[in-house]
Amino acid sequence: MNKLPEKPVSLGVIGGSGAYDLLANGVLGESVNSATLETPFGDSAPIHHFRANDMDYLFLSRHGEKDYSITAPFVNYRANIYALKECGVERIISWSGPGIINTSFKPGEYVLPHDIIDETRKRETTFFKNRGIGFIRQNHPFCPQIRQVIHDSMHTLGFPHHEQAVYVCTEGPRLETPAEIKKFRLNGGDLVGMTLVPELFLARELEMCYASICYLTNFAEGVVVREFKKGELFEGMQTDQEKAQVEESISRFPAILAGVFLNLLEAERVCQCKNAMQRYKNKGMIDDDWHTWLGPA
Repeated sequence: MNKLPEKPVSLGVIGGSGAYDLLANGVLGESVNSATLETPFGDSAPIHHFRANDMDYLFLSRHGEKDYSITAPFVNYRANIYALKECGVERIISWSGPGIINTSFKPGEYVLPHDIIDETRKRETTFFKNRGIGFIRQNHPFCPQIRQVIHDSMHTLGFPHHEQAVYVCTEGPRLETPAEIKKFRLNGGDLVGMTLVPELFLARELEMCYASICYLTNFAEGVVVREFKKGELFEGMQTDQEKAQVEESISRFPAILAGVFLNLLEAERVCQCKNAMQRYKNKGMIDDDWHTWLGPA
């Protein structure tokens, strides 16, 4: 199926682990339609058009729609971001469930990362292969305006959260070794996950705003001592109590998104994300049609 929304939808959500449960439970709002879009980079994940309290948004489950069916290194990030842009999305909120490096954080808590360290190795990280464009400043890799709106919305809802953290993105799908976690801690990392790269960089290349809400799933390897438990999630790195706290955090996402959307729709885009490619336009290297910016798949 290849069908765009009848009108552009400016808000998009990329759901992380647990997104498939929210889809199955039907708690994300009124379903308008859904489509898998063909792109120059392959098919996107299914994109669902929801309406909640007269607000329209698009929802994409990063890891599949039936359990955890695709791991982070094999997600088609370029197709997903391209498809959201094609649908008119200007602002993306993602969620992710990273592990904890900084012990001032605890499982089940929310964190709004402000910076990122890219430790991926084999992913396609740009739309601009074999082109002379894409030299984009990353002083604020996560959109500061969306981060502020998320902060304000969660404060209004009474959901405590941490306002800053450095997210380390690893290649996966394996988890990290104790020595790697020690290295990341020495490099200033607070959280470790596998999903936000290259999503946020690709969004910036297409002048889209992107910010992430992280719910913390477990302490990373070597941060706390945990016995190995065969056949369990994370092989014993997450206690039953922590698992329950994480599930509760995921269940709050519909309320969080509704509050964030309401505030975003009332806020004009004043960040610099929408100007990421302006100097190339000024030089005449590209025009306003973003489709023409792309390099080969």
